[in-house]
Amino acid sequence: MTTFDFGNGLVPAHQHPNGGGWVAETATVSETAYVGPDAWVAGNAKVFGDAVVSDNAKVSGYAEVSDYAMVTGNARVSDYARVYGNALVYGNVRVSGYAWVCGTAKVYDNAKVYDNAWVSGYAWVSGDAVVSGAAVVSGDAVVTDNAVVSSDAWVSGRAQVFGNAKVSGDAKG
Repeated sequence: MTTFDFGNGLVPAHQHPNGGGWVAETATVSETAYVGPDAWVAGNAKVFGDAVVSDNAKVSGYAEVSDYAMVTGNARVSDYARVYGNALVYGNVRVSGYAWVCGTAKVYDNAKVYDNAWVSGYAWVSGDAVVSGAAVVSGDAVVTDNAVVSSDAWVSGRAQVFGNAKVSGDAKG
């Protein structure tokens, strides 16, 4: 039996035939997906369709990456998070909790999306921005720098939130 250390000791695993990255025996990765040689999929995570997990990216917990989504760089997708559609998650990004990143959304640099937050449409979240709680960033919205969108806030359309701005509560922008 082949084993690999995903960070908590050795577990049964195999290298994915499309890319050579490590996949825990408890995880599910479709043959059409790509898991790069330095990337891994652990826990009960699922990677479906033509999704890509590459560079040093890690998908774990019960997270799902599907369709044509890409998770690259040092990105981490964990817990019950979902990344799907044509979404792009890269850099030192963290997507966790029950967060969803979908459509053609981009989350990059050092951004964090967690709890029950959604980033969708053509939205961009970058820099050290945080989207959390039940916040929604959608449409062509941009959240960047050190901006924080949290609680039940919605940022949509062509709205831009940047600098050290904070949008929270029931705010809609």
